[in-house]
Amino acid sequence: MTTTDGTISRRGLIVKLGVLLNSAAALAFAIPIVRYLFEAFSRPDAKGYLSWISLGPTSQFPEGETRLATYRNPYVTPTDGRTADLPCWVRHIQAEQFQVFAINCAHLGCPVRWFAQSGLFMCPCHGGVYYRDGSRAAGPPERGLFTYDCKVEGGNLLIHAGELPTPGSPAAAVSQRKPLCA
Repeated sequence: MTTTDGTISRRGLIVKLGVLLNSAAALAFAIPIVRYLFEAFSRPDAKGYLSWISLGPTSQFPEGETRLATYRNPYVTPTDGRTADLPCWVRHIQAEQFQVFAINCAHLGCPVRWFAQSGLFMCPCHGGVYYRDGSRAAGPPERGLFTYDCKVEGGNLLIHAGELPTPGSPAAAVSQRKPLCA
């Protein structure tokens, strides 16, 4: 594609420019794919993922009441921002006995709300209703609210939040009635 005098012809220039642009496009598409494939090897171990997380002092949860609490997901990336702050419902039964519920309905995962006047958790999406102890009262959910394992240490309420309770998790396969944390 060079002429007899050693210069590049118009056709040769366009072919070389096309190869260059196609190579640049292929590289632009390949970088995210390769990065995705090798991300698992470059990530540090997530040992904190299975640790106990503090919801705060037990004094911020008055006895006999159910309150909304938030905790920071132990496994976050810099781009998570506020979405790493996860809500949960904390029910203080008596003394050092607590129940901590996932905010999501057991039907399709919509966030449930607590209504203190009626003593019920209600799901606005499909009408799921749960009693104050998290057991199913009415509606389409087939089970009660998902609960977190919890314990009290040094006046702080801790939850084991590494695995979010969902219908597919091993925690959902166990019986609905979990012992209260103390």
